[in-house]
Amino acid sequence: MTTLRLISSMATKPLLADLVAQYKAQAHDVQVQVESVGGVDAAQRVQAGETFDAVVLSSDAIDKLIASGHVLPGSRVDLVHSGVAVAVPAGATVPNIATEEALRQAVLSARSLGLSTGPSGVQLSRLFERWGITGQIEGRIVQAKPGVPVGALIAQGEVALGFQQLSEMMGVPGITVLGPLPDAVQINTTFSGSVAATSQHAEAVRALLAFWASAACSESKRRHGMDAA
Repeated sequence: MTTLRLISSMATKPLLADLVAQYKAQAHDVQVQVESVGGVDAAQRVQAGETFDAVVLSSDAIDKLIASGHVLPGSRVDLVHSGVAVAVPAGATVPNIATEEALRQAVLSARSLGLSTGPSGVQLSRLFERWGITGQIEGRIVQAKPGVPVGALIAQGEVALGFQQLSEMMGVPGITVLGPLPDAVQINTTFSGSVAATSQHAEAVRALLAFWASAACSESKRRHGMDAA
């Protein structure tokens, strides 16, 4: 039995649980252990030299780990594209977010705004800067701690309008998902897998990632609010 130890960000945690089960059904001699934490923490642990076989993070984070020698060059496999959704507490008034201007007005009107520490939070901050509203809203922005879903802050009433990957909003009790960001400002993050430099099972990881990137896993990805890469 080969055991592969994998670390990922929270954005792909539910999806990877399904993909691990799918792989186990056709690779009975491989066990995959997944630890999902905040993306920033995951990257730092890999950089610190902690032993993993595979890493699943945003493609940008994977590329940085390749550049620093912590994952193997040429081993990156793009798995999914994930868009950002908007949500409010269940029962709250539903703002219009159908267009870029409507979304901008909803942001300006919200008493508090929730962002993640991941790629979507970074890109949203840049969007607010482009809109020229950072100074007006910065005191109302609540940034979720690494590993804490924005949806949880919305459900607890700490955030009136929250943004995160749709995959992390789905199934969260106590919130209403309004839908994706308008196409004009949608933020798509690609999540990729790669072989960790510390792995002793590189070929087994490559086989795993190849299966996860195959058409056999496309339906699982759609079910979790993501698109196959």
